[in-house]
Amino acid sequence: MDASQTYEFTIANGVRLHYVAEGSGPLMLMLHGFPEFWYSWRYQIPEFAKDYRVVALDLRGYNESGKPKNPSAYQMSVLVDDIRAVIESLGYDRAILVGHDWGGAIAWNVAYAYPSLIEKLIVLNIPHPAKFSEGMQSIDQLQKSWYVLAFQIPGLPELLLQWDDYRAIESIFVETAANPNVFSAADIEAYKNAAAKRGAIAAMLSYYRQIFPNLFEEREWGILQVPTLMVWGEKDTALGKELTFGTDVYVRDFQVRYIPDVGHWVQQEAPELVNEYMREFVTIQVA
Repeated sequence: MDASQTYEFTIANGVRLHYVAEGSGPLMLMLHGFPEFWYSWRYQIPEFAKDYRVVALDLRGYNESGKPKNPSAYQMSVLVDDIRAVIESLGYDRAILVGHDWGGAIAWNVAYAYPSLIEKLIVLNIPHPAKFSEGMQSIDQLQKSWYVLAFQIPGLPELLLQWDDYRAIESIFVETAANPNVFSAADIEAYKNAAAKRGAIAAMLSYYRQIFPNLFEEREWGILQVPTLMVWGEKDTALGKELTFGTDVYVRDFQVRYIPDVGHWVQQEAPELVNEYMREFVTIQVA
């Protein structure tokens, strides 16, 4: 970790959450996905710490954050309130919220639940919840999201993820990146070590095991008033690009940036371009 970055903890929504912070100024809060932790933002933290108080969170259940054992502790409504509580515990009343994968799913829901808290929203390789629900009703997307179904099996995913020194964690990154060489041996070890913390695997899977009660729920999403940027690596093997089409129906001020030849781990696979797009977006004045 960079010497200018600090490891810190906060109590939010009844859970002790760990984060890495750097810089000062307005709050930019970053939420990682599965099976990651704050480290997935290692290329963005120093860049945006030049102008912001950047906080890269370990979501509940991950790495150094608390890991409640009850699966219901990972319902979306609980995860959303974690983020509201984190923003408040850090002493801010607004934030630029950045999320990838599961962190992006949470970020979408936070923006809808607490729009006054979110100055701008940046989501990376995660569709709008309505588009994801729609996509999961298609055979093509169900085939891409086979792991979501597999994770519902009791016990077996835990064993497979831990088997042979967490080889599956390595495979998740290396085999789905457009260029597997973007992940060094040290990167892979960091992700394995985070997953190996007691209770982490069960917590990670609890996110997926809470997904279906709400996935097909009839909900009127309405028009999100928070300015939103979506960045999408086009070679994502888990989520099809078609899930991004029509998102502007749900967001008043929406931009999308596609990055060809890049996979699901977009901010790690193409960090300079992602940073450029993020920088352009956050410097645009809100009308």
